[in-house]
Amino acid sequence: MMDAAHPLAGTAAELVWLVPLLPFLGFVVNGLLSLSSAYLPGPLDPSSDPTAGHSGHTGEFASVQMTHHGHRHRWEPLVTILGPAVVIASFLVSAAIAWAMLRTGADTPFVQTYGTWMPAGNLKVEWAFQVDRLSMVMVLIITGIGSLIHLFSVGYMREDPGYPRFFAYLNLFVVFMLALVLGANYPVIFVGWEGVGLCSYLLIGFWFSDQANADAGKKAFIVNRVGDFGFLIAMFLMWSNVGALDFAGVAAKASQLPAGGAMITAICLFLFLGCAGKSAQMPLYIWLPDAMAGPTPVSALIHAATMVTAGVYLIARSSFLFALAPAASLTVVIVGGITAFFAATIGLKQWDIKKVLAYSTVSQLGYMFVGVGAGAFTAGVFHLVTHAFFKALLFLGAGSVIHAMHEAYHEGHAHHDDAQDMRNMGGLRKAMPFTWAFMWIATLAIAGIPPFSGFFSKDEILGTLFARAHDSPLASATWLGIPGSTILTAIYGLGLVTALLTAIYMTRMMIYTFHGENRSDAKATPHLREAPWIMTGPLAVLAVLSLSGGWLNIPALVAERFPVGTAELLHHWLEPVVGQATAALGGEGHLPASTEEALILVAVGVAIAGIAGAVLFLKPARLTRAAAAPPERGVAWVLANKYFVDEFLNKGLIQPVVRVSRAVLWRGIDVGLIDGLMVNGSATFARGVAWVGSRVQSGLVGNYAWAIVLGVLVLVGMMTIR
Repeated sequence: MMDAAHPLAGTAAELVWLVPLLPFLGFVVNGLLSLSSAYLPGPLDPSSDPTAGHSGHTGEFASVQMTHHGHRHRWEPLVTILGPAVVIASFLVSAAIAWAMLRTGADTPFVQTYGTWMPAGNLKVEWAFQVDRLSMVMVLIITGIGSLIHLFSVGYMREDPGYPRFFAYLNLFVVFMLALVLGANYPVIFVGWEGVGLCSYLLIGFWFSDQANADAGKKAFIVNRVGDFGFLIAMFLMWSNVGALDFAGVAAKASQLPAGGAMITAICLFLFLGCAGKSAQMPLYIWLPDAMAGPTPVSALIHAATMVTAGVYLIARSSFLFALAPAASLTVVIVGGITAFFAATIGLKQWDIKKVLAYSTVSQLGYMFVGVGAGAFTAGVFHLVTHAFFKALLFLGAGSVIHAMHEAYHEGHAHHDDAQDMRNMGGLRKAMPFTWAFMWIATLAIAGIPPFSGFFSKDEILGTLFARAHDSPLASATWLGIPGSTILTAIYGLGLVTALLTAIYMTRMMIYTFHGENRSDAKATPHLREAPWIMTGPLAVLAVLSLSGGWLNIPALVAERFPVGTAELLHHWLEPVVGQATAALGGEGHLPASTEEALILVAVGVAIAGIAGAVLFLKPARLTRAAAAPPERGVAWVLANKYFVDEFLNKGLIQPVVRVSRAVLWRGIDVGLIDGLMVNGSATFARGVAWVGSRVQSGLVGNYAWAIVLGVLVLVGMMTIR
């Protein structure tokens, strides 16, 4: 069912149902193919020993390449074509819809309803998709970046015996993420929300034969359920107080609630709890670094294009609610700012290349939440887009490095040190010049160096935050008695410090990985080489996007001074969706040109200082291999161990819950009460009654006569006494 009068009626937008259906078909076919056992004809060289030189094998391919190197699943050719093809086809349909929106100038939501889900009294939830300018930005990112990640996965995972299963999970992940961003109401979003949680569990624990990988998948699943509880409560509160769950209905009726009141604030805070779980904000960030247990393409998909951006999207989608709750918006800003700084400090002392990028993701998500929390919804979404470009490039580049290290270890029959530890790398610039160049582009982008994409989006968030701190409804509001202006100013300063730390730890990663002399086994060094084109090609595309992506929303000041393109394209594109809420929280926060120039110079100076400081003080020649590295001490020891947050939670929360569960729930209630008293007790009682009955039923008529007489006497006695 659709609106025939809508500008998008009769265009490609009517095919929006194909966007998630195509990857779903890929999931079905690849899933069926995965039921067939892997075909292992033997090593490519029958005289070689596939396990030679693999002692101490650790890292990304520990459970796979050690015994299956050179083997491919019997359906590998079909999966190689089908897995990426369905997502590429979905991207082409999405591009056609976006073109229809540009051509028609449609600026109102186009909703297609496919059936009724929950008709219950006044509650009626439809299976419906909504095509608007915000959803299309997300769909293009998911299918576009997702297509590149799928192509990269072909080269990265081709020799894994679970190859079809991997692509089935990857396709399903895209399906649920598309359902999340296309849903026309909160319950449909929640279906996609839970679906990506399921797929993260399946993909993070893909190599489940390793206990650590299985545990990481469970950790992600459980922690996300905490946040999902908040999302559910928010929906219950919406329905009970607003009487609607679709976006149009909630937006129309939410204004009836008192602005800044307890109810609208509670709804927004519970929504943010869901966002904090899905997008790894404090204190629910702990699952994301452990998500590195999955294959690297999974890390790229989760961190760049899909799951972790869902929370930012939900706040932008619910901007009309947060515009009415300044206390909740300030909470988002505070949590986002603290998370960004906290994760950046941990990134300073991580040695696993993927862990560095994981904490970088947590930190950059904090920036996005600062943006949307401050009412700069376009700036937050802009950083989401540019982050998708450079973070996908960084993760896939790291995957190329890990792949090259493992291949070199195998071909050189070398001792397998941890192929993800930067202390075992170094000097890879010579062997992998393309990966080196592409990853430096991404590093400069995330550090905030112009003209790379991250500079524009990060600067817009910090600039808007500075403007909001001086004149906006948020500055006039309070948070637990603290003036909003004070909070916004403090978070702006924290954002600058975080930018400095980001430049330092990202430059550190590049120096220790690509520069200096190679520190891996001498037998492996000659075999280090660039990844195949199927892996390097997506890196090249992402490098172009990381370099030029900032042109999507060039500040007016830059566009006036330099003829580089149209100013604020993304701002004008998203204006129909978030413009009203942005205005309610202080507008776009335009500053005087002199002030804006000064802020840009400060931001660029901070980024340059971080890079220069890392180059000057970090010397790869002083670094030793991980096996011979001295233990960390002092502050470095604390940062390397991530402030011992996981250990604290384990001892302070998890273990006490386990002990109480074991003593009370298991031994007390399950074994003692239910199994012991109720089940076994009732059985014992029944046996006792049966034993008494068996003794009474002796078959002697005299005994029965005495029993009758005794019964009669008892009855007579009772009647007499009464």
